[in-house]
Amino acid sequence: MASCRWPWRRCSSWRPAARNPRPGSPSRAGPPGPPSAADAGTQMSYFNLVKSLTSAFPNRYSMSRFHHTTSAACCCSKTRSGEKYTDPFKLGWRDLNGLYEDIRKELLISTAELKEMSEYYFDGKGKAFRPIIVVLMARACNIHHNNSRDVQASQRSIALIAEMIHTASLVHDDVIDDASSRRGKHTVNKIWGEKKAVLAGDLILSAASIALARIGNTAVISILTQVIEDLVRGEFLQLGSKENENERFAHYLEKTFKKTASLIANSCKAVSVLGCPDPVVHEIAYQYGKNVGIAFQLIDDVLDFTSCSDEMGKPTSADLKLGLATGPVLFACQQFPEMNAMIMRRFSVPGDVDRARQYVLQSDGVQQTTYLAQRYCHEAVREISKLRPSPERDALIQLSEIVLTRDK
Repeated sequence: MASCRWPWRRCSSWRPAARNPRPGSPSRAGPPGPPSAADAGTQMSYFNLVKSLTSAFPNRYSMSRFHHTTSAACCCSKTRSGEKYTDPFKLGWRDLNGLYEDIRKELLISTAELKEMSEYYFDGKGKAFRPIIVVLMARACNIHHNNSRDVQASQRSIALIAEMIHTASLVHDDVIDDASSRRGKHTVNKIWGEKKAVLAGDLILSAASIALARIGNTAVISILTQVIEDLVRGEFLQLGSKENENERFAHYLEKTFKKTASLIANSCKAVSVLGCPDPVVHEIAYQYGKNVGIAFQLIDDVLDFTSCSDEMGKPTSADLKLGLATGPVLFACQQFPEMNAMIMRRFSVPGDVDRARQYVLQSDGVQQTTYLAQRYCHEAVREISKLRPSPERDALIQLSEIVLTRDK
């Protein structure tokens, strides 16, 4: 089937961020970190800050030169360590053989129906993006610490746990959103009903918690239980909205961090704690995961406007239909102020969704959101480049480009 993506180039040009900026500082050239809810009310110019950052990219560097314009190792086939790899996913999968079989073993369920529901999404058809990042980060940190090229059993368990927490959140999200399709097939809630779907998500989360407790490291348990709290808080943020335009973007990025990036950031931090005692390495792993995670969701929000349903495996314009104002909408609102009323009523009036979609596609909202995702990926590359060169470190660098150029 011919592509029906909106004809714009995601590989738009941009200028690299300044070196060594302090995370979260308004004066830095890199992406602003997700602010806390307490800070949001005081950041009256927050949207303008983001807008100025994302609009200040002259046509000087192309995305094909993305890694060559940073201090990072280039994402070519040979790394500075002299070892070769061809594909970050192929490199990561060598530690993930039997991933879904092992997850299903964790779901020790005697009831046939509950077993089928709980295993429904663990069919091997997902991207396994989070487990891949986790095992690559584990190896990169181990090599940095003592040149060990083995992934510890406990680190591999974090990869399984991350995928289980993520999948449980998908099951619950589909109930909240009344979604009918996921990954190109019917959702759990549509097949078995909402009540049973909630219980299936709870069971997956319970199995993940048991696996986490089995690792026996209290610091790691604390790190990953923060993810569950963030998921809940992020969902509450998504249910609300901000009337003040300048607070909306802060609200949006905080929700994005809690619902998407926190799991990646804290999973990366957890494997670094298991493999290396240096707190500096723990922060590098966390910052890489946070920035890649936010960029991943920003691009996901872009794809909701630029990809077809058959490519995404779920209906497009889904966020608008749920009443959500994502990055492309918030940027478009600056060019089309009449969207403010639609945002406040959560696109509930007949015709709002179609009108808002057209406003977004007529504006530079898609490009501005993509530029912002590039900034976050650049920051991720800057952080991970502090580790000792290795194929895994360079694979993590390449993953940042894959995040930006994916089409589903």
